[in-house]
Amino acid sequence: MLASISPLGERGRNHSWWATFAWYAAGALAGGTTVGVAAGGLGALLRAALGLSDAVAAAVALFVGTVAIVFELRPRHWRLPTVVRQVDEDWIGRYRVWLYAGGFGYQLGLGVVTIVMTAAVYLTWLLAALTGSVVAGAVVGASFGAARALPLLLVADADTPDVLRRRVAGFHRAEPAARRAAFVAVVAVPLVAALALIAGGWS
Repeated sequence: MLASISPLGERGRNHSWWATFAWYAAGALAGGTTVGVAAGGLGALLRAALGLSDAVAAAVALFVGTVAIVFELRPRHWRLPTVVRQVDEDWIGRYRVWLYAGGFGYQLGLGVVTIVMTAAVYLTWLLAALTGSVVAGAVVGASFGAARALPLLLVADADTPDVLRRRVAGFHRAEPAARRAAFVAVVAVPLVAALALIAGGWS
C-alpha cells in the first residue's frame, strides 16, 4: 500500500497525493467506525438481554486476552484465524481516486477482510463490543481506523523512486518493533481486566 499510494505514483496519475490520502483516511475511519458501531451495538443488546455485568465483561476480556497472548507467541501449529486476501491494487487503474483510495481505506479500516497479522485486531473489536455502547464502540472503531490510515504518511515526501524505496525499506525494518508494540497492547488487555476484577469489576 505504501508503494501503491505514494506521491510519486499519484503524480503520475495527475492526482494530488494529499487528496488521495484524505480519501484513504476517510475510508479507514469509516470502516473502523462501521465495525465499532456494529460491535458496540451488539454488545449493548447482549448485555441487556443476558443481564451481563461489568465483572462478566472483564472476565471475558481476561479470558480472550489470554488466548490472544498465546497466539501472539506463535506456538507451533497455532495459526491466527484470518482470510487470505489483500486489497485489489488493480482498482488503481480501473476506478476514480475517491473509489480506490476510499475503498482501500475502508477495507483496511474494517480490519478483518484482509490478512490479519495480529490478535490485537480481534481484541479491538471484542473491546468495542464489551463497552456495551454504540458511541463507545464508534470511538474504538474510529481510533482503529485512524491507526490504519496514519502509516501512509510515511511516504508523504516520497516523490522520487529512491526516496520511496528507502521509505518502504524503513517500514519493513520497523516490522519487528511494530509486532512488539502489538504484543504489549495484547498483554495489556488481560492485565487491565484482571486488575478490574480484583478491584471489584468495572463501574
